[in-house]
Amino acid sequence: MDAATLRATQAPIKERYKTDPKAAFITLKAKGSIDNDGIACKVETGRQIAAAGLHPATGGSGLELCSGDMLLEALVACAGVTLKSVATALEIPLTSGNVVAEGDLDFRGTLGVDKEAPVGFAEIRLRFDVGTEAPQDKLDLLLKLTERYCVVYQTIKNGPKVSVALNRV
Repeated sequence: MDAATLRATQAPIKERYKTDPKAAFITLKAKGSIDNDGIACKVETGRQIAAAGLHPATGGSGLELCSGDMLLEALVACAGVTLKSVATALEIPLTSGNVVAEGDLDFRGTLGVDKEAPVGFAEIRLRFDVGTEAPQDKLDLLLKLTERYCVVYQTIKNGPKVSVALNRV
């Protein structure tokens, strides 16, 4: 897709959101079911069922997906799509591109081994390796706009209000 096609595709959507701001508010959902046979949760991905389980560092077999890995994969996917979209809009030619996300965890926290150890990622690093002849100022703008418009990155960075409920069925 080139910049003109991208703009043409997004123009009516942007106009609708300008004239009807409420139309831009959409609730995304993820659903899963607890596996009664093992310590796993089957997540509906829209394409197939993905079974998530314990990471091997917490006693898992390694056969199921780790939810921490899935979080990093979601970040990579969103950041990669955002980078490509912004590069297209700015007409920055990319001959290649890789996105890498790494996150550091102290599993003592999630296992309750050390009450002072944090539960969750202590640090997440996101890196883009791109092949391009574009000047550095264009690449600086590309990174700035990718950070600004990547939904998953902004969600992780800004920590939205989160609520939890447990319902008896």
